[in-house]
Formats: sequence, structure tokens, C-alpha cells
Amino acid sequence: MMRFMREAARQSVVEAAVLVEVTRGALVESRHRGFIAVVDPEGTLVASLGDITTQAYYRSAAKPFQAIPLITSGAADHFKLTQRELALIIGSHSGEAIHTREVSAILAKIGLDETALQCGTHMPFDEITARQLKTEGKQPALLHNNCSGKHAGMLALARFLGQPAETYLDPNHPVQRQILLVLARFAAVGVEEVKIAVDGCGAPVFGIAIEAMARSYGQLVGSEHTGLDENLRVAAQRVVNAMTEYPEMIGGTRGRLDTELMRVARGQIISKVGAEGVHLLGVLPNQHYPRGLGIAIKVEDGDTRRARDPVVIETLRQLGLLDTEQLAQLACYGRAPVYNHQRLEVGEIRPCFNLW
Repeated sequence: MMRFMREAARQSVVEAAVLVEVTRGALVESRHRGFIAVVDPEGTLVASLGDITTQAYYRSAAKPFQAIPLITSGAADHFKLTQRELALIIGSHSGEAIHTREVSAILAKIGLDETALQCGTHMPFDEITARQLKTEGKQPALLHNNCSGKHAGMLALARFLGQPAETYLDPNHPVQRQILLVLARFAAVGVEEVKIAVDGCGAPVFGIAIEAMARSYGQLVGSEHTGLDENLRVAAQRVVNAMTEYPEMIGGTRGRLDTELMRVARGQIISKVGAEGVHLLGVLPNQHYPRGLGIAIKVEDGDTRRARDPVVIETLRQLGLLDTEQLAQLACYGRAPVYNHQRLEVGEIRPCFNLW
């Protein structure tokens, strides 16, 4: 039995690569392991670390695909949704006033109010907004949920299709079936291969191989190099444009890597976090990668800040996608000092992998 357990532990180490070290003095005190897949839109592997056939859930990184049926069905145009509103539907927003107002506006366009949202509540991601609510003795509203935009988009599609709004989260609801078909198409996997569970906001969440996740974002940004039909290509371009034009609606006005990265990248990268250490990126076609790239990152222990952010920045650096000035602007996400309780620097959190 002990030999079996040791073998299983050894196998786990082989499957996941060490991505980040946490040092204290001369020793590496902790390590974060995970997986990275970098592919072109056709799925050709460019670089990887760890066993990228490992399956994981997209979590909120699926939101660009969850928005596409809203466009392809004609619902977005029918309700006159703006690009800014579409960006919010795709985003995991910080719960600031610019976000809650926009969700209310979407709901008003479809003849509903926030009571139709079934996403649950949590404190806003934005610390200033959260602190203000506490100071005023208020509880967070459904609108503050980072997924409230996504849910408003799902409700819009349900209303357009003439389907019941009360059951829009049921995996068998026409809204969710359309989303599943779209995601499987972009990932180039069979619908039956997609594992379905329940996300934190109550919506269906999708699990596939990390390599396939990367492929889905590669197709999203490089749709002209794929076999996608015209309707999907147009929708993909609209999603990418919304993300790059309104990055503050994808994350927030402060302290959000998605937003700051897309601003610094000046429209050349789309970025979307997911819970449990997931981060997906799409690199638009450029001189070095003329077809574009899809990048999938999964931190094995589910870390969402200490490990994931440095891995994102280091991956982009190694791929030559951020120059010296851009790296300097994002330095706070790339590595961080470790302090003790006296605010003395005693170590650092640093990426330690090599894609090549």
C-alpha cells in the first residue's frame, strides 16, 4: 500500500510541472505546480508544460463562448445590446457602479429586473466598493455578483427564444444547449466529451482537456484560419472586439490583471480568468504568430493570485509577446516579495519554468 501511494505521488509530480517557487531566505519553501498549453488556431502545439491532456473546468474563462449564441441567434441585435454591454456579459466584473448600472440596463432592455438573476450574491471584488457597502451597513445585491452580466445575457437569449426564464440555468434548457454546442465547436471536441458540473454562480460549467481549452481560444482570435462558418466567425470577432475595446468591463477599473493586461497589450491579447487557478488567453495574429495563439494555464492547487498571475506574465514574456515597457507596467503581477509581520522582505514569489 505504501509503495502504491508513493508511486501515485510520484506520478502526480510528473503530470504537473513546477511553475512557481516561494522562497524564504536561501530555501524554496513552497512550490505551485500546473499545466500550460500554447497552440495555434488549428490546434498545432507550440509549447507546453505538464500533461496537457489533463481535464479541468473552464470556470469563468468560458464566458466568451457563453456569449456567442446571444450574437449568432440575433438576440444581441434584437435587444440593441452595445459592445460595452456585451463586454460586461463576457466579463467577471468587480461589482463597481459602472458594472451594476450596465447589468441593470441589459435587464431593462429585456423587460426584467435583478430579481430574475439566479447567480446568488457575494461581496464585490473591488475593495473600495466592498468597503463602502460595509460602511453603509448594506448587503451585496445580485447585481454585484461578478457573473451577473453573464446571467443577464443568458436571460436575454431565453427571452429572445421564447423559452422560460425561470429555468435558464438547467443544463437541458435551450440556452445552455446552444452554449454547449458552441463551446464544443471552438474546442474541436465532441459534445459527449465535455464534462458538465455546476459553477459557483449556479450556471453549467464545462470540463475538457487543457490542450482543448487552448485550442478554443486560438480559434476565437484566429477564426479566419479555421473551418468555422461565417456566423461563428463574425460572432467571434465581435466578442474579441468587445473585450479589447472595453477591458474595464471584463475585470474592473483597478487591480484586475485581465483589464490591465489587455490595456497594456493594446488590443493584441484577450485575457480571461477562471476560478481555481485557470487563465485563458488569446493572442491575435501578429508578426511572430501570424495565425494567432491560444494559451491555457491551470495551476494545480487552484491558486488564483499568488501563482497564477506570475505564470501568465512569464508565459507571455517567454513567448515574446510583451516588451520591456509592457513588462514594467505589469511588474506587480509578475513576481512579488514575501514579507514578515514587521514588513521586512524575507523572500519572493517567482515563476521558475521554461516553456522551451
